[in-house]
Amino acid sequence: MARVVALYRHPIKGLTPERRDALTVQPDGRVAADRVLAFRFANATEPEDRDGLDYWPKSQGLALQDFPALAALRTSYDDDTRRIRIEHGDSVLVEASIDDDGRGKLAEAVTDFVLGTPEGRRLRRPGRLPLALVGDGETSRFQDRPRGYVSVHGRSSVHALGDALGMHVDDRRFRSNVVIDDVGPWSELDWSGEVRIGDLRFRAAGPIVRCLATHANPDTGVRDAKVLTTLTGALAQQEPTLGQLLLPGWEPSDGGVVQGGVIRIDDEVHAY
Repeated sequence: MARVVALYRHPIKGLTPERRDALTVQPDGRVAADRVLAFRFANATEPEDRDGLDYWPKSQGLALQDFPALAALRTSYDDDTRRIRIEHGDSVLVEASIDDDGRGKLAEAVTDFVLGTPEGRRLRRPGRLPLALVGDGETSRFQDRPRGYVSVHGRSSVHALGDALGMHVDDRRFRSNVVIDDVGPWSELDWSGEVRIGDLRFRAAGPIVRCLATHANPDTGVRDAKVLTTLTGALAQQEPTLGQLLLPGWEPSDGGVVQGGVIRIDDEVHAY
């Protein structure tokens, strides 16, 4: 029986995940406290419009596809105190709340870190500095697509990719919310109908096409795995895909509407 074996949220877009025992899925289908903040370039602090929805393209802020060294940072977010702590190695890079003063300190510390990495020159391009930390710390809004979603992948798919690469591949490279086990490699790519995780019902919205973010080692920030060309080469995919997007599939219940809920480790997963 397929089951949940790992759960993650990513409070700050492009920075490291927090492993959780449970995730709250909001009525809109997004994970609570997931991608609620983002470091954006100076000329991109307002959303674009795509099909009437706010859209925050990752190319206009700090993201692993362009700044892989970000993976070397360890980030935590306290929902209650609204404080962020970012560590690098054995040191605390910065710790601050997300009030105006704290946002300035956080942006300054992360800017200094990025400028000291091999990708620092990218940040010096016109219109990018100063960085701004945007988001209210509560509203999940900085996914790669305007429509909110939950992302899931199978651990056996990651193992199959690792076999093709000849190395261990960590689940965190793929920045999914939900990792499942006890399903065949790549089987999640074929989901096309309802997906039930524990008591929650979703609908499959399509495989996740991957980007260069997956090349970054989630501990060191070094690009050490050619994920994209392995998926399209040795594994013969037309596009480099791993994982599935899930949109809300809430159904009426007792005269009302099921609006979100909680996903937990060991929840059973049923896909149709």
